[in-house]
Amino acid sequence: MNPEDLAAALLAVIVPLAEARREGASEGLTAADLPLDRPKNRDHGDWASNAALKLAKVVGTNPREFAAAIAAGLETVPGIASVEVAGPGFINIRLDAAAAGSLAKTIVDAGASFGTNESQRGNSINVEFVSANPTGPLHIGHTRWAALGDSIARLLLASGATVAREFYINDAGAQMERFGRSVLAAAKGQPTPEDGYAGSYIEELARRVLAARPDLLDLDEDAQHAVARDLAYEFQLGELQASLEKFHVQFDVWFSERVLHAEPPDGGPSLVDEAVDRLRAQGHVFDDEGAVWVRTTDFGDDRDRVIRRANGVYTYFAADAAYYLSKSDRGFRHKIYLLGADHHGYVHRLKALAGAAGDDPDKDVEVLIGQLVSINGARLSKRAGNIIEMDDLREWLGTDALRYSLARYPADSPLTLDPELLRKRTNDNPVFYVQYAHARTHNVARNAVASGVDRSEFAPELLTHETESALLGALQEFPRIVAFAAEVREPHRVARYLEELAGLYHRWYDNRRVIPLGDEPVEAVHHTRRWLNDATGQVLRNGLGLLGVDAPERM
Repeated sequence: MNPEDLAAALLAVIVPLAEARREGASEGLTAADLPLDRPKNRDHGDWASNAALKLAKVVGTNPREFAAAIAAGLETVPGIASVEVAGPGFINIRLDAAAAGSLAKTIVDAGASFGTNESQRGNSINVEFVSANPTGPLHIGHTRWAALGDSIARLLLASGATVAREFYINDAGAQMERFGRSVLAAAKGQPTPEDGYAGSYIEELARRVLAARPDLLDLDEDAQHAVARDLAYEFQLGELQASLEKFHVQFDVWFSERVLHAEPPDGGPSLVDEAVDRLRAQGHVFDDEGAVWVRTTDFGDDRDRVIRRANGVYTYFAADAAYYLSKSDRGFRHKIYLLGADHHGYVHRLKALAGAAGDDPDKDVEVLIGQLVSINGARLSKRAGNIIEMDDLREWLGTDALRYSLARYPADSPLTLDPELLRKRTNDNPVFYVQYAHARTHNVARNAVASGVDRSEFAPELLTHETESALLGALQEFPRIVAFAAEVREPHRVARYLEELAGLYHRWYDNRRVIPLGDEPVEAVHHTRRWLNDATGQVLRNGLGLLGVDAPERM
């Protein structure tokens, strides 16, 4: 019996009891309104509900008396062993062993789909993260957002949402011109321009540009700059994409800012031009002293924003507006932005923009601000000189350790990672602890096959040991953990759950044997424990997958 089945049974018991006390008291009541929690003390049962406390006032009765009536009804439900009323009206429910143990087969049969749910069904969500300038390598801050953004997208997909991972390429503006001048100077053997980009990666790009265009220095000055800029941009963007793929992050959309400013092939206004007209049609644009403004203060911004200056030049806000509207035009009602700690000022701006576009700022836009991350002993990049590169971190600590550790903490918490710990192959290292538990399930399965213990029998009523009850209880929680982590955009909840599950599995392994000792015969209990072993491995594997972390079969 899973939590959904139990909630449905609870609803079926409560409705007639509530109606008998007050007609209409259960109107609109659903199973989702009846919370079920895992008691911290396993002596209190498998599940607990405060439904009687929650509904007593509506029903017009004493909470404890109502709880007693509910308990009496639940005791007749197949699969429930006992029900007790505690305190002012808490209901503690204990399942019989067969009902609880049946979950092991459910998980194995479901395989990779176990944990998926429909809680986000119908939501079309654009998740924009990383979005680094294509003028240099990805650094440690981008690394954190890559791990978190990708994990959030995986959780949303697992919960039924339509999701696009999007990278906004900031490839228009002054930084691209500085980038082009920097690469061209390196190609000519000249010093880096005063406002340019330095580092050996610029020299590497210059060599690649010269290899691709041996005639570069024969061109006129403007053409030299354009060729150096555009080829170096192409090469550097490829470097960013390769770095992310090695980090197990793939984007569905790479959106170029240039598209926003480009005139359509058939003529007509650019997307930025259209954005001004569309916001004006919503009634939130006004003109003042030759400039065009958006009245963003109508939606909580600290000041109105200029979208086009008096000289006719668009501001960055214009590109932001056009980009936001582009996401809506592509069918994404909900937009999630993951921004760095230095982007707090964007929160009000983006929400005001949503309001000016006719959307609901509280529902349609979500901005997650991440805090700084540091790693003790990490050295600055040899290529870039002033940053800690993603590639260096990945090669030093490994993709799995880095992704797991970055997803293990809330985005809004400053984070310092211990590289010595992350490189240890001991239980002190959280990612090793979880991966080792998964590898152990496979080792047990391999040894079981050699000993004749397969999954040909399943007798869930035999899973009666306290470690089995605790392990099954944790396995049962996985779909709810996934759904909640997706709802609140917090992958760390999955990581912490996996660590708890790994601990329960190790304790079960120490107390119950899948393989008989010595000459003992293989019995139904051994086959059944094999199901539980494999179910645990499946959930560990599914959970690690949501974090973009490998689940090794041997360690």
